[in-house]
Amino acid sequence: MSATVLHVGGASPYDVVVGEDLAERLPAILGEDVQRVALLFAGALGEQAEPVLDALREHYDVLALGLPDGERAKTSSVANDCWEALGEAGFTRSDAVVTFGGGATTDLGGFVAATWLRGVRVVHVPTTLLAMVDAAVGGKTGVNTAAGKNLVGSFHEPAGVLCDLRLLASLPREELVAGLGEVVKCGFVADPEILRLVETTEPEALTAGSDVLRELVERAIQVKIDIVVTDLKETGGSDGHPGREALNYGHTLAHAIERSEDYAIRHGEAVAIGAVFAAELARAAGVLAPEVADRHHTAFSRVGLPTTYDGAGFDELHAAMAVDKKSRGSQLRFVVLEDVGRPVILAGPSEEHLRTAFGVVTGGRP
Repeated sequence: MSATVLHVGGASPYDVVVGEDLAERLPAILGEDVQRVALLFAGALGEQAEPVLDALREHYDVLALGLPDGERAKTSSVANDCWEALGEAGFTRSDAVVTFGGGATTDLGGFVAATWLRGVRVVHVPTTLLAMVDAAVGGKTGVNTAAGKNLVGSFHEPAGVLCDLRLLASLPREELVAGLGEVVKCGFVADPEILRLVETTEPEALTAGSDVLRELVERAIQVKIDIVVTDLKETGGSDGHPGREALNYGHTLAHAIERSEDYAIRHGEAVAIGAVFAAELARAAGVLAPEVADRHHTAFSRVGLPTTYDGAGFDELHAAMAVDKKSRGSQLRFVVLEDVGRPVILAGPSEEHLRTAFGVVTGGRP
């Protein structure tokens, strides 16, 4: 299988490579001036990280740092442990970081690279579908705090991203399905062909080695690239387009749910619920046609993602949404759709519309 190279332009251009057995490409991306490389990997993936370690050890002094699994890695204390390890190993500005893991590993590792000596080179090797189509591309890094998810972070673009599809073969089915939450989101935000593929492919055929999953991965990454290169730091798009904020479709409620559930719910699952909520909010506000709102329920549920929620109540989640990064002052702001591929910002929606949308995803529970 030949590799697909998706180029990310802008001030710090790099390539996203999609294919199989890509570890040998690492030295070419890292460059000859690098002497030391820190491999930050999810602790449970030690055996799977061996090919990457072998490829790196042929060329560099390697510091292997195992991280807690999942969102437990995204804390200031874990970041501090990494900084201390880099300092003890004598890492300089010409050295580099490689991440190997899911979205949490990518976010934490990118943040460590962004902040060590005010920025060193980083290459991401995402191991989950979610990380391939979301966290690894675009340069967003961050850690969580008690106040919310990803509220502390920075923009730090990678030197490259290697999406090795063979790594998805060992991914539990529920993790693969969760990653499809971000893929389907990209379909609604920018690429109707993603929705067509999801709606016409039998769900059981969406497997790690399938051609259709590869196309979905490449299309979702291209959506993110196209949006990020025009608005890297989320300052806004043009002609009414929300710019990079469009990629946060469904995330306002999703992040609130994740926080309330102490991150026990998978991110892609929360995004599916959040996108259905956003669609219902847009329907209630008269922005989105009923058939497009209904399509959210069917598209997400078709691949096995939840479209309803039975956890925290409206008041708790409303308070959590108030500290969302898109909020301005006391005003909530949501990415909603006017139609497939037409995202806009809905600022200051009424509580009536918020409660109406919440009632749909919770079966009327307050």
